[in-house]
Amino acid sequence: MAANAHLQEQIRHLPHRPGIYKYFDDEGIIYVGKAVDIRKRVSSYFTKQDHNKKTQQLVKNIKRIEFTIVDNESEAFLLENNLIKQHQPKYNILLKDGKTYPYLLLTNERFPRLIPTRNKKPGDGRYYGPYANLTAMNVILELIRALYPLRTCTYNLSPQNIEAGKFKVCLEYHLGNCKGPCEGLQDEETYNQYIAQIRNILNGNLTVARAYFREKMTAAAQDQQYELAHQFKQKLDKLEEFQAKSTVVNASLSNIDVFSIASNEKSAFINYLKVMNGSIILTQSLEVVKKLDESDADILAPLVMQMREEFESQSKEILTNVPLPDLPLPGVTVAQPQIGDKRKLLELSLKNVLYLRKEKESMNDRSKDLNEVRIMETIKKDLRLTELPKHIECFDNSNFQGDNPVAAMVCFRNARPSKKDYRHYHIKTVIGPNDFDSMYEVVTRRYRRLVDEGASLPQLVIVDGGKGQLS
Repeated sequence: MAANAHLQEQIRHLPHRPGIYKYFDDEGIIYVGKAVDIRKRVSSYFTKQDHNKKTQQLVKNIKRIEFTIVDNESEAFLLENNLIKQHQPKYNILLKDGKTYPYLLLTNERFPRLIPTRNKKPGDGRYYGPYANLTAMNVILELIRALYPLRTCTYNLSPQNIEAGKFKVCLEYHLGNCKGPCEGLQDEETYNQYIAQIRNILNGNLTVARAYFREKMTAAAQDQQYELAHQFKQKLDKLEEFQAKSTVVNASLSNIDVFSIASNEKSAFINYLKVMNGSIILTQSLEVVKKLDESDADILAPLVMQMREEFESQSKEILTNVPLPDLPLPGVTVAQPQIGDKRKLLELSLKNVLYLRKEKESMNDRSKDLNEVRIMETIKKDLRLTELPKHIECFDNSNFQGDNPVAAMVCFRNARPSKKDYRHYHIKTVIGPNDFDSMYEVVTRRYRRLVDEGASLPQLVIVDGGKGQLS
């Protein structure tokens, strides 16, 4: 698609340098892209002939071009990513804002509390997460509350307030869920031991908590405190059950991000697994609608950056099923493993993403089927038919200045064009421009043949014309 004179002049002055380019329509930015060579990349939009319809529509809407030069591809990637998030151009793929993902907050109070929240406020304590869904967060929260008697009240438990007897134990104490630090019934040292173990669990490391409960269980048993030993064994069993429910891989695989992508013509499907200490602690799958003719690598690369930012990943290793050579992440390795435990992790991620794609495509097919039934039911009602028009045939005649009469039939099955059933007719028995007789000939030829072949007849026949053609 050729550029107009104004755009051609702009393109001629673009540099052969790495950077980003911005396309504008009359209202603002509609696309941001990065390039190793800005002029070559922008020129390709106007010189290539095989663009898809979406890209052709983008090019039609370009009224102005701006660019920014950077030193290398990594800087171009980062700048492109930031501008897309800032301006959200209509032709760029956008990841939905994840600010409403839940966190677990371990407060920085004396006798800290563990509370779920969606709002991060600096200074309140240490936030863990975000969690991709509420269920995953609640499972961890319930585990910790079952293992450790933490307070849930909002009292200021300063030594002075406790000594002054300002507070009284609540129902949580009587239920055994809290040891009553508000009345000085629990010492701070023991409470802080719990907090240290909770930090490890929230970081995906169950080893410290497991060793603690096993040691306590053994000590209680040796002192013949069998009821207490049984309580510690129950807590140890809860930990083991939780770890068994987590997908456990090789324990030596620590702090790895796994991303996989599979796409079809309209959408791309992405899965993200976060692995800590051999366990998958977070999984997220999503669908993004393709805006242009992007490759899987072009789609996945910025989403890797955005999802790592959303889920606050500090992983130094990323596994993917497509090469991503230009990610601007210093010190982070990106690999496509072919064998071993890392390959198994990647295959697990791929299973998730392929399942999501299959489900979405199946839903779309079901939606199309329902829409087709609605169309046929509407036709049946409006035309007062006795049965659903699953098979429709339409006829029309034509000629060239009164000579060379021809006719055509188009066919619809289940409200969709059935092009293999289309037919073209040369009129054999009619001389001159006689539309009535031409229609009679082609309709007769069509249905005599269907009857002779024993084929099914349409529920609805439509002819172009008036009463003459119909009769």
